[in-house]
Amino acid sequence: MMLLMHSDFPHRAPGRVWAHTGQPFEAREYDVLVLGAGRMGTLCAHALRQLAPALSVLLVEAGGLPNEDGATLLAPGVWTALDVPAPRHAEARWVRAQLETAFGDVSFQTRPLIDLHATPGAQRRPSRDLNLDPAMVDPAALPWATVDEQAATYRPGALALNAAQAAIRLGADLLLNTRAHLHGPGRVRLERLTVTNTHRVVVHETHHVAAQTIVVALGADGPGAAEHDLGVHTTHARAYRQSPRVNVPSQDTTPLLRAHGLTLRPQHGGYTVIPPIHHRDPAGYVPAGGRLTGVPTGLRRETLEDLVAAMESLPALGTAALETGHSASDVPGAWLALPAGDPHAPPQHEEVAPHVHLLLGGPHADTLGPATAHDLAATIAGLPDRPWHAR
Repeated sequence: MMLLMHSDFPHRAPGRVWAHTGQPFEAREYDVLVLGAGRMGTLCAHALRQLAPALSVLLVEAGGLPNEDGATLLAPGVWTALDVPAPRHAEARWVRAQLETAFGDVSFQTRPLIDLHATPGAQRRPSRDLNLDPAMVDPAALPWATVDEQAATYRPGALALNAAQAAIRLGADLLLNTRAHLHGPGRVRLERLTVTNTHRVVVHETHHVAAQTIVVALGADGPGAAEHDLGVHTTHARAYRQSPRVNVPSQDTTPLLRAHGLTLRPQHGGYTVIPPIHHRDPAGYVPAGGRLTGVPTGLRRETLEDLVAAMESLPALGTAALETGHSASDVPGAWLALPAGDPHAPPQHEEVAPHVHLLLGGPHADTLGPATAHDLAATIAGLPDRPWHAR
């Protein structure tokens, strides 16, 4: 794991990485603990080391690598300003610039997004003029379209890994394979995990670490951690989102498609289907598949209903090209944080206890997540200005 390259920052000592329990970890006090090494946590840790290099930072991840699993790895990776309210357009443009240049290779590619509609409207043009693949779109059913020429795709997992590497080069420490539990403001219990010879994951050792500030960037598990460990109430929630695949050929130049709330991202020679989030999932919900013509599938009922409703307009969804699986485990899926419990809410952060900040990405993290993580880092650093204000 090449995390300790520091040639780009010759005047700063790189941080340390503890990947397994064979590497002794001695607990000490840090200025900031960042819990969770998905893209929100890694971007916040990196921004902290950039904006406030005097602050010591420890990034803690339960997995073996940043973004090893969870919502970051399965995030759509679609940047588009179509869903962004006007007051946040400057943030979205700043994020786009960062994705293009700031974090190395994240497979960033400008790719127009075609938003298809059944009725005319402002800035909509005839979809028949866009040379769409008839296997994917019936222009008679969706005769109008809005086009975001500046839309783009990238790999959120690569962004998280690259941001973690950059943070370490700037002096942040990284503790992998470690579960974190909040013990009140300023204190965290860290459980270092190992695997037995029977392949069971067990707690090898426990440490208690103090910090002036704690950032909870645990994704969909973050609100629950704050509520259970700190006894605070939050308005946030989570939902389970799956991403089925459509095996219709796509190319590097194939545009993104969106209709009926579904986004179809060209990926790996076909399309990844990103369904809409309709509501929060209740506590205790266990993902399970629905039924299509009485036959069990691996798609949850709400997602299956969305696909069935779109089959006439998007013909490939009604063919064997759609992979539905036989059980929920056959179709990639992950728990997604819902800031404010709202599928349409943008990423946000809030102080849920003194010096304990909850950082959430959610459905719009692709476009606004990096700006929100940077904003929290600037807040912790006590800096009033944000880089997008000048744009």
